[in-house]
Amino acid sequence: MVRFENVGMRYGAGPEVLSDVTFTLPPGSFHFVTGPSGAGKSSLLKLMYLAHRPSRGFITLFSRDVTRVPRRELPELRRRIGVVFQDFRLIQHLSAFDNVALPLRVSGSREDVVRKHVTELLTWVGLKDHLHARPPTLSGGQQQRIAIARAVIAHPSLLLADEPTGNVDDTIAVRLLYLFEELNRMGTTVVIATHNKSLIARFSHPVMHLEDGELTVLNRDAEKK
Repeated sequence: MVRFENVGMRYGAGPEVLSDVTFTLPPGSFHFVTGPSGAGKSSLLKLMYLAHRPSRGFITLFSRDVTRVPRRELPELRRRIGVVFQDFRLIQHLSAFDNVALPLRVSGSREDVVRKHVTELLTWVGLKDHLHARPPTLSGGQQQRIAIARAVIAHPSLLLADEPTGNVDDTIAVRLLYLFEELNRMGTTVVIATHNKSLIARFSHPVMHLEDGELTVLNRDAEKK
């Protein structure tokens, strides 16, 4: 699903924010990404959802070398990726329902299918009474749940989430992780960047740790001993 080989990334002429990053994510896997602020977690996700190209190395997504893919073909690849951004990136003049419905409508789903699935998902994340509310009228935690619902509604092949539980309480955070796990059981590869160590401890998924731009895979079995 995802392969990084000796990937480096820098912004402009600045220093590298990622250095010699190498890893492979099999289809249907679930990984956490941890590390201190400024370690490069968001930059790693940007490379994975094709917002930036690496300054060196190779990245393969869906068995394609995306470092060489023409720009005109990137939108088609991005449609297979669901992203939960740290700043939500909701469309402010659309309702919660219409924000979440957007990926289904873009893909040409029938409106009765859209109504059914969007209503079910927003109910599941605790927003059944806010279907028609616009983002500016909602709290940060409510907006975050809309962003998550929008990212998962179309069952993407790859789901990337940047601090998806940062604005919700622990009960909602665990519920959202269960939603990600359910999507994972249906075949989606999931990558979640988070600082929440207590949340990571509740789940047994592998952890990739970023520090000073370098990535290591933690041995969780060793941590428990």
